Amino acid sequence: MGTSDRADVREERRRRIRESVVANGFVRAADLADAFDVSLMTIHRDLDFLQSQGWLRKVRGGATGLPSAHFHGSVAERMSTMAQTKQHLARAAARELVPGQTVLLDDSTTCLHLTRLLTERTPLTVITNSLPAITALAKEPGVSLIALGGNYFPAYDAFMGLHTADSVEAFRADVLFMSTTAVTRGRCYHTSPETVQVKRAMMAAATRRILLADHTKFTRDGLYALAPLSDFDLLVVDDGLAREEVRSIRQAGTEVRVVPRA
Repeated sequence: MGTSDRADVREERRRRIRESVVANGFVRAADLADAFDVSLMTIHRDLDFLQSQGWLRKVRGGATGLPSAHFHGSVAERMSTMAQTKQHLARAAARELVPGQTVLLDDSTTCLHLTRLLTERTPLTVITNSLPAITALAKEPGVSLIALGGNYFPAYDAFMGLHTADSVEAFRADVLFMSTTAVTRGRCYHTSPETVQVKRAMMAAATRRILLADHTKFTRDGLYALAPLSDFDLLVVDDGLAREEVRSIRQAGTEVRVVPRA
C-alpha cells in the first residue's frame, strides 16, 4: 500500500469518504483502505476526524451516515426530511415575532426555514450560531445581526462548543426559536454534547422559549438529554402528533400549537 499522506491528498480522501457515507449509508473500513490504497490505521484516523466534525458515526467495521441516537444525519438529509412540514411550522412560529424584538435562532434546519420569514417582522435583532442563517441575514435591511463564534462544525454548518456557549451568555433575548433531534418521554435529546451545551445556554438567555418539532421527532432517540418539554413556553408541532401526546404536553404546562400539514 502507498505511504504518502500529504495534506491535500488526505483532504481529498476524506471528502470522498464523506460522499461515500452519504451515498451508501454505510461503508466498510477495509473497503476504504483498499479503494484509497492506504493502511487500515490511516482510514481509522480519517473516520475519527470525520466523526469529530459530525459527518458520520464510527461503528464496528466501518462508519455510518444514517441517523441514530448517536448521529443526527447529514445537513442535506435533514434539509430534505419533512421539508414542507418544516415550512408550515416556521410560518406558524413567525406569527410569534414582534418587531423590535431580540431573537435567538439555533442551527436547526427547521429554524433555517424561519430565517427566510424574519424580514416580514423587522426591525429585529437576530443572534445565531447557524452559518446559513448568518449568510442569509447579513445584508437584510431591518435585521441587526449578531453572529456567535466558536468552533465551526462543517457537518452542522454551525458554530458549536464551549466558546459558542460562552458567547451566548453575553446576551439576553426576548424569544428563542429552537428545534431538537428527538423527544422521548417528554424530554428533548440531541446526538452531540456540543449541541446540548450551546442550546442550554440559549435557553438560559431567552425570556420566551419556542420549540419547533415535527411529529417524527417524537419517534426518535437521542443520546444526550437537553431539557424537558415543560421548559418551553410553546411547542409548535404538526398534526401528525397523537392527540393524547398533545394533551399530555399541555397538562404538563407547555402551550401547544398544532399546525396542519396539508
